[in-house]
Amino acid sequence: MTIEEEIFKEANINFDKLISYGFRKEKDYYLYSQNILDNSFRVDIEIKNDGYVHGKIYDLAMEEEYTNFRIKKSNASYITQVREEFQNILIDIRNRCCILKPFLYEQTNRIAEEITKQYRDEPEFKWAKFPGYAVFRNAKSRKWYGIIMNIDKKKLDKTSSKEVEIIDIKLDPNKVESLQKQKGFYPAYHMNKKSWITILLDDTVTDKEIMDLIEESYSYTR
Repeated sequence: MTIEEEIFKEANINFDKLISYGFRKEKDYYLYSQNILDNSFRVDIEIKNDGYVHGKIYDLAMEEEYTNFRIKKSNASYITQVREEFQNILIDIRNRCCILKPFLYEQTNRIAEEITKQYRDEPEFKWAKFPGYAVFRNAKSRKWYGIIMNIDKKKLDKTSSKEVEIIDIKLDPNKVESLQKQKGFYPAYHMNKKSWITILLDDTVTDKEIMDLIEESYSYTR
């Protein structure tokens, strides 16, 4: 993974903010330039119209591209300094020109955004050991009605092993039993299996179906 991919992996470019940041619009991309280290180098950051981010560094004294900063195993102090300046520019662009995505997959981010929009509850990342786990709780009652987690799918289905994101919600026990027969639903992971259920967040179940069930879960916290 490149430096750019690592920094922007959880971000969507807000193109409306690029011009005010200092980018200029070219035919099919936006370009930002900044000199660093007492004008010894120039950093060019290019953002394509599809959101792809790529940067280059030019040695102004030598009048050529400088690529040593991409050597991952190099710990030379000067190379490290150049790399850090490059990273700091990217991080600042991400923080000021992007909509950050807290989760790995698109449906998870859509659901989290809709929960916040509908109930005004932000995801709470409570455990340093599990940075991808987030709780949604009623702001008034402080009760949980949803938990998003990233886990190995084999914990739900022993025939498959890959990282997935899930949400656990609380429902009527009779409904829990019925839903477990449908694709995309599993016995609750890490919660009471009689009154909670796990939903796979990979678009197997539609956003509307999930949000309707979250409404039922939320009703238990009123």
